Amino acid sequence: MLKVSEHNNITQDFDLFIADFKTRLSSLFNKEYDYNSLSLTRGLPPEFLAEIMKMQPLSVAIPEHHGGRGLHVKECLGVLAAASYESLSLSLIFGINIALFLEPFAKYGDTLLQEKVFPQFLENQAMGGLMITEQAYGSDALNMRTSYEQKDDKYYIKGEKHWQGLTGAADFWLVTARKKNESGELVRDIDFFVTENAVEEQKIVVTKKYNSLGLYAIPYGVNDIDINVPTDHKLNPESTGIKLMLDTLHRSRLQFPGMGMGFIKRMLDEAMKHCSERRVSGISLNELDAVKFQLSRIQAAFTLCSAMCSYSVSISSIHNDLSAYGVDANSVKAFVTDLMHEAAQICVQLSGANGYRLDHVAGRGLIDSRPFQIFEGSNEMLYSQVAEAIGKLMRKTKESNLLSFLKKYSSTEFAAPFFSSILNFDFPLQPKQRELVTLGKIIARVICFQYVLQINNAGFNDKMTEITRQHVSMDIYMLVGQLSNNNNAEPLMNYDENTDWMKFTS
Repeated sequence: MLKVSEHNNITQDFDLFIADFKTRLSSLFNKEYDYNSLSLTRGLPPEFLAEIMKMQPLSVAIPEHHGGRGLHVKECLGVLAAASYESLSLSLIFGINIALFLEPFAKYGDTLLQEKVFPQFLENQAMGGLMITEQAYGSDALNMRTSYEQKDDKYYIKGEKHWQGLTGAADFWLVTARKKNESGELVRDIDFFVTENAVEEQKIVVTKKYNSLGLYAIPYGVNDIDINVPTDHKLNPESTGIKLMLDTLHRSRLQFPGMGMGFIKRMLDEAMKHCSERRVSGISLNELDAVKFQLSRIQAAFTLCSAMCSYSVSISSIHNDLSAYGVDANSVKAFVTDLMHEAAQICVQLSGANGYRLDHVAGRGLIDSRPFQIFEGSNEMLYSQVAEAIGKLMRKTKESNLLSFLKKYSSTEFAAPFFSSILNFDFPLQPKQRELVTLGKIIARVICFQYVLQINNAGFNDKMTEITRQHVSMDIYMLVGQLSNNNNAEPLMNYDENTDWMKFTS
């Protein structure tokens, strides 16, 4: 029998559900507990996390026929945003569960196994995560060495994974591995397996915990895998395991704006409040022109993130195959995480000395937002992939001018004309990697501004849209200038020869 939360009935209208959730979170973080103090220690107190999980936030990512709210993307992003307003760590805990376990398991998992697993999340506050990354390969997932063999009705999996969020804390994992063929070699494709730590033969051993720089609430470390699982624990791809992985990762990247939304709004609210209350030489900080510029930068980030959330709702349902949506997903993930970190940087700067404290919301936000630019694909890599994909399409259509192409490309056709004078240049024939990163940043901004135009057409604030247009235009101008600068500087490996300044001064 499904247990109903004492705080929220998962069958209630979502507007009521999310309002209750926000109110309860605010009370827990700001009245019942001192989160600024809690944030200085590793992990979250069990009783504190239990109070949060009583509200069944993960019910938004569980199908209705299994007792959940139905996997509606709008609800998933709403929960992520509500959590990230109070704590980016908490939102990432939810994000890991939703995008990297519950959604792919709901889409590809065995039906009978789902009947056993989903109730654990609703009734027993279980958590789940995804294991892909290995120490020797990082983002090079296709060369992972974790392997499996099938013997009778079991899959035997061996390997090592690291930097998994919720290391040692998750009850269920999706573990990726490559099949070992009869000659002992690993096949190219990748498969996913559900593991349950409470079952001895499926238990994953944590061999080391990392002292991560931020996100103290989330444990990270090294995991030794030597397990066996029943055959029904293997996910069922619609075609290949690689496409399953791309579908999962692209969906996750497209839902990053949910985590960014509440966080950026918090940075904006804190910065606006501080600058309206703080007076320097008799005037409020927010009357200074340079401060107005910085506050408007966060407002542009808020607008862009809002637009990305809206786009994600329209496209990232588990009913859609997102394996081919690399340009959109990579643009959204890279750009929104850059915006998150910049918003925190500005909030810290405007907060003065107080911002330089780990128990201050801005200082904590600065450290906690930084790894978002690295995990699930470093932003430099993702921007490069965006540019490579667009360059390939341009060659295919025999179009060399970036503006001409973007005016015809469905993801940028409405936004590109706003930046006509800036984008009117030829895409390099053989761009260097550093140029690909810059080109990717330019293209990502045009793509995401199109999302802004779309929500503006639906009624979003005109003045916020114009603020955003000005900042996106400025960014693209700067990036095009960087591109045309032709910087070919390379590091000297023996840089310490004739570089001791003390030898050249008396």
